[in-house]
Amino acid sequence: MKRLLIAAGGGGDPITAALLHAALYGADAPALVLTYAWERLVVDPVPGPRRATDFTGTEPVAPGVALVTPATAPVAPAGSLLPRLARDLRPRLGLLDPYGGTRGLARQIEAAARWCRADRIDLVDVGGDIVARGDEPTLRSPLGDALAAAACAATGLPTTVHVAGPGLDNEVPLPDLLPRLGEPAFALDAAHTETVSGVFDWHPSEAGALLVAAARGVRGVCGTRDAPRPVLLDDAARQVHRLTLDRVLALSPLARALAGCASLEEAEDASRAVCGFSEIARERHRAAHPERPPGPRPAPHRPAPDAASLTDRFAAWERDALAQGIAYATTRRITEDLDLTGPQARILLAGLRTAGPVRHVPPLWRLAAP
Repeated sequence: MKRLLIAAGGGGDPITAALLHAALYGADAPALVLTYAWERLVVDPVPGPRRATDFTGTEPVAPGVALVTPATAPVAPAGSLLPRLARDLRPRLGLLDPYGGTRGLARQIEAAARWCRADRIDLVDVGGDIVARGDEPTLRSPLGDALAAAACAATGLPTTVHVAGPGLDNEVPLPDLLPRLGEPAFALDAAHTETVSGVFDWHPSEAGALLVAAARGVRGVCGTRDAPRPVLLDDAARQVHRLTLDRVLALSPLARALAGCASLEEAEDASRAVCGFSEIARERHRAAHPERPPGPRPAPHRPAPDAASLTDRFAAWERDALAQGIAYATTRRITEDLDLTGPQARILLAGLRTAGPVRHVPPLWRLAAP
């Protein structure tokens, strides 16, 4: 028997699901994490989620259920970090394909449950947008979470929803979010993070990194790249809230609107009706009009990275960040704010690491006053 967990939103949510699996059942308990291959344009320049046919080397184990392995690879021009996650995380990873809407997802989840011999589901969300009303001005990516909730309901399997790190995704304001979540069920600590400790050396997920940092005792204001405002890491940021699926459906108009949905296009229509936007349409627009080309930063016609100049650039950026009250920063925030290529980022961060623990507070970076 394997535990069946579903990472509600894609991107870094499989990491949080693996973290929650270790906290709930023990890191060595057999488990399958179903997740979307739906990643930021900086990782996958093709808008929207990927499906199994967008990969080579997946492992089919049940009708509509394909596992991602370290040998799996996305078909160009798509990109994905899931094969590398499959190498670094202990639970097996399986693909959720939302192109058949809620109905298609429900069939996949049912098939996965039979393969796992699981009689219940743990649905995992980091941040809390799974309980969004849809009218929050900071809401950016509710569709995957709402589809997962609606699909779990359609299976009829008992489902527990776990919201970890309330507010860390910066989508639903905390004063609105916390009353919806109720009292926390438990708190994560440093021991729970051991199984994902090396992932954030290379994975850009910011909400996941913030959750790990909070569990390890980091406290203070952290600047992220993919959020409208800094995030406060306090004791509440390491809490996990447990909700019934009925409670989530009562809170989420979008999840209710997706009941019976038979395609991703129908799901987009429901999102426009409830939330006023389609996040896939937004991705299409950003891909067509990028602030910078998505994907790995190229370095044509640039001089060789110079450690001293990189340090000077970082110092100027750091002074500005400190003036804004920011005490910590994610790797992604530093890399993208400074517009660093891969080699430049490696040189700068290696230099910061040699400054000792005062700088590197894995997976975050502590800013230091001059």
